[in-house]
Amino acid sequence: MSVILENDSIIVTVSEHGAELKSVKSKRTGIEYMWQADPEFWGRTAPNLFPVVGRLKSDRYTYRNKTYFMTQHGFARDNEFEVVSSKPMTARLRLTDSEDTAAIYPFKFQLDVIFHLTSQDTLGITYAVTNVDTKDIFFSVGGHPAFNIPLNPATEKFEDYYFNVEPQKIFSREKLVGPYVDFSQETTHDTHIPTRLSRDDYQDDAIILRLDGEPTAIVLAKVNESHGVTMHIADAKFVGIWTKYNKEAPFLAIEPWWGIADTVDADGNIAHKFGINQLAPAQTFTGSYSMSFF
Repeated sequence: MSVILENDSIIVTVSEHGAELKSVKSKRTGIEYMWQADPEFWGRTAPNLFPVVGRLKSDRYTYRNKTYFMTQHGFARDNEFEVVSSKPMTARLRLTDSEDTAAIYPFKFQLDVIFHLTSQDTLGITYAVTNVDTKDIFFSVGGHPAFNIPLNPATEKFEDYYFNVEPQKIFSREKLVGPYVDFSQETTHDTHIPTRLSRDDYQDDAIILRLDGEPTAIVLAKVNESHGVTMHIADAKFVGIWTKYNKEAPFLAIEPWWGIADTVDADGNIAHKFGINQLAPAQTFTGSYSMSFF
């Protein structure tokens, strides 16, 4: 089942499966902005990542001397969410703990993903994680929206596009060795100059910028043209910019993360995990970003 949000400019489709954003289409131009999950390249569109972002070492972690197994990006993206509310301009979808989640994640939680049309061409997404347990919970959360690049494949190619990051500065860039963060490989990324898309930049997986909660805007657009996407990230710890390197995949993902993969030297204890969030009982964590389509 799907939830539809709509105004005079865009129509938005969200699947109850994973609370995944599946489509954002312009009513004026007919442009479909979201990647349509062609399994030949990557069979998802905009999965929600919870309760981990990225890969755990050996797909496992420990909590209170017990080992748990969890695959990359966690389980939220593969579960059915409840539609708590749905109106023409906003919807709230919810996932709560169950016997199945408790077997791999020993915490009671409530994860709400809230979609809201904030203007004619802007969709906001908010994550609200509530601790309904009697002990602190540990988690990461994040988005993984991927956009059709090029937006007009008949006349454009991937390399015609660029991304631009504000603020303009030298960002710390985390590097992955395999699927894990390696601090010894940390480098920088200069955003004073827009980055032209090139598949060679993704040979070592995503371009991961450390944001440290600083408000950040990323424009993804075609050179000398007026269509694209602007993502405003309110308070994320990191952003990953990613596409397939070894295939001519016609998409680019811009991924705001409140968490990140394990480090190469992680000890496996979830309480020690790099980038983890710790939340006390009865408290709610929120993180948000928005996308403007032009």
